[in-house]
Amino acid sequence: MNQVSIIVPVLNEEATIHGALSRLRRGFPDCELIVVDGGSTDATVELAAPLSTVIAGERGRARQMNEGARHASGDILWFVHADTAVDPDALSQIRVALADPAVVGGGLSLRFDRRTPALNYLAWTSNARARRLHHIFGDQAMFIRRTDFDALGGFPALPIMEDLEMSRRLHKRGALRVVPATSTASSRRLTAHGTWRMIAFMQYLKLLYFAGVDPEAIQVRYTAGPRLFPNGSLRTAPAGRS
Repeated sequence: MNQVSIIVPVLNEEATIHGALSRLRRGFPDCELIVVDGGSTDATVELAAPLSTVIAGERGRARQMNEGARHASGDILWFVHADTAVDPDALSQIRVALADPAVVGGGLSLRFDRRTPALNYLAWTSNARARRLHHIFGDQAMFIRRTDFDALGGFPALPIMEDLEMSRRLHKRGALRVVPATSTASSRRLTAHGTWRMIAFMQYLKLLYFAGVDPEAIQVRYTAGPRLFPNGSLRTAPAGRS
């Protein structure tokens, strides 16, 4: 049976890390569990250390995930966000999916920790996009066959959209599967800014990426968050930091 390494990139997650790692330990006791800290200034590392192997990495989700993969021993690399809860059935479904040599990776079915029309719509469209367009994002707990991960050199060194770009590159090598088991993502950022507004904002950012806009500029825009002109249109940020 293939060994699975769970890699959790973190930054200042003291409010969620103990619960997240405890769930992963209970649900997947046979998996290697690696936390990659990007320079937390809170108690994240201290809380994670008793439950996982903690590695210090350069800040940035792509860099942190690549560093975790470098230290991992598994044949399957499974990238899980600290603010998501993973269905215990996921591991067996991942192993079944990767038993097919044509499959290089995939993700879980997305849901959110709250149920609203906007969040339900976002989960449905995200799952449909992943199945039809093969665009898998990090909150779907992406899993990747180790040999294919290494062949691609890991996640691209992008400040944002690294998961989208990785799934696009993986799909050129083989099939991606979305398994039925769920990844329940936190809705905290979505609801803080207004869910419908955030849905529109994230689509806007993806359009910028597909149009070839510098990912550094997109990251600056993402960090600034959604803002609206008085007429309700999304406002774009200037090229510099705001």
